[in-house]
Parts: sequence; C-alpha cells; structure tokens
Amino acid sequence: MLGFRIRATGSQGTELSDSFFSTINCTFPRHAFNMALKGEFDFIDGLVLFNSCDHIRRVYDHWIRQMETPFVKILSLPKKAEQAQVEWFREELAILRDDMQNHFGVQITDEKLRQAIKLHNETRRLMRQLYELRKADNPPITGAQTLAITVASTAMPPERFNQLMKELLNDLGNAEGITDYQARLMILGRELDNPGYLQVIEDQGALVVADSLCFGSRILWKDVDESIDDPLAALAQYQIAERPSCARMFSEYDKRADYVRQMLSDFNVDGTIYSRMAFCEVWGFEEYSMINDFKEWDKPLLCLDREYTLSGVGQLRTRIQAFLETMGK
Repeated sequence: MLGFRIRATGSQGTELSDSFFSTINCTFPRHAFNMALKGEFDFIDGLVLFNSCDHIRRVYDHWIRQMETPFVKILSLPKKAEQAQVEWFREELAILRDDMQNHFGVQITDEKLRQAIKLHNETRRLMRQLYELRKADNPPITGAQTLAITVASTAMPPERFNQLMKELLNDLGNAEGITDYQARLMILGRELDNPGYLQVIEDQGALVVADSLCFGSRILWKDVDESIDDPLAALAQYQIAERPSCARMFSEYDKRADYVRQMLSDFNVDGTIYSRMAFCEVWGFEEYSMINDFKEWDKPLLCLDREYTLSGVGQLRTRIQAFLETMGK
C-alpha cells in the first residue's frame, strides 16, 4: 500500500463542493472535496480521515454519501496528550488495522509495521539533515524548495524518496549558499502545501529558513520510538504525545510555544509570519496566544489570513515588503 496525503493541488474552484459546505467553512476541505467530486481522487482505494476539526469532519460526512470509495474510515483523535489518550488512540489504530486487513485481504503484522516505522524514521532523519543546512548563514536551499520536498514525501514511495533525498543532500553539500537575502523568516500555520506562497514571500527579499507547518517540520521533527515492542503503541505515543502537535491539541500549547521559540533561536530567525487559513477557529485561538508570546519575546510577528489557493498576491507582496521595512530589512 502507498500512503497518499489528501490535498487539493491544482484546484481552480469550489463550484461543486459549495453545494455541501457553507461560505464560512475553510477553503481547504472545500477545494479537496471539490476535486473528489470531479473524480480527481478516483485512483484511491481507501480513505482514512480524522476528526481533526469540524470542517474536516464534514468531509467524511459528505464523502460516505457522495463518493464510491470502497473503504472509508474516520478515526477519533484525542485533544489531550496524556497516557489515557495514548492508550485510547492505540485502540483506534488497532481497529483500523483489523478493518484494513479484512477489507484488503492483507496481513498487517507487527513485524511489517516495525519495518515501516524504521523506513519512515529514515525519511524523517534525512529531511532533518536538510533543515540543518538551513541554519547556515548562507543556506543552499530556499524555503519554497524545501516545502516542495516535504510535500513530495507525503505522496511517493518512501524507498524512492529516501534515495532521492540522499542524492540531494550530497549535491547540496557542495552547493553555493544563498547570499542575496535581506531577512531570515519563519512560517507558522496549518495546511500550507503550495511552494508558490513561499516563493512570493522570498521574491520580496526574504529567505524562509524555518517553519512549524502541517506539511513542514511537524511531520519530521521527531522519530517514532523503535524501542517500543508494540508498534501500534509506538505509533500512538508518537502521534499523540511525541511529535510537535497541531493547535487542536489544546493541552499542548506550552510545548508548541517552546518548540517555536527554540526554532527562532536555532535558525537565527529575524521575523515570523503567522499564516492562518480564513475561518479556521482552531488556529485563530492559537494566533491570539502566539501574538501575546511574541510580544513577550520581543520578536517581530506578522499575522496573515489566506485562502487555500494562492490569491491576493499583490496584497501579500505589499504586506511582506512592509514587514521587512518595519524590521529595518
């Protein structure tokens, strides 16, 4: 089986999904479900969703009624990160494994899961090596290029991806660093899978050197613990308690703030852009808390609302230019 993370790359509109979503739903599920209704995801044999937020939950509700995907499951994802929630999520994974085995006629053994964990941990370590290169005064790769790589990791065979990553890291070791930039920026937010958005920012003279994104550092910063004998328990521990969390994990804000502050220091960040998708309540609450913390840290922060697809480019350019000027850059 090949895991493919659903996104809406190339979507041009929501003309079909608008019949199912309101105008105050965020545009990520609207664009993704629109592509599903147009047949863009007919190649998938199964879909697993999480109750990550009400907007994503609505995708599940509509998908099981409108699509003919033969295997569709939704998993309950806790909002706390204590041991009780880890054990709960371990049971969710066990139910998913049983359902997948019965539907697809395969055996998902503990040994196969251990091999898969080891393989994906190698992917994470290779991508962290890429991030290490961005700490340099003259990084050999841009933020837009890095985002393209992390997005690719969610949609291609990990064996092939790891091979290409090793070749890339070898090439970058001899590459000339980027010198013509005015400021080092960090990006915070949720689904941002379009390198073009970062390219607009970097075209104004900035260089994105760090991030805390759903398609960025949060999927690679920690490994799944290979020393835990039960692979399902290891995966649950990683997903709920170990990896940098999403804003929906309300009890983990202090850890997320520490994570962001450490990255600001490690990557020598001059300023940060908080990119929130319009109508996202979860990241709206996070924005309020982050604004207060950045004031306390005395660090420049620019908050931007955006749609899923790249739009308002002129306004984005103006906001970035003004932000760089306020930093004296």
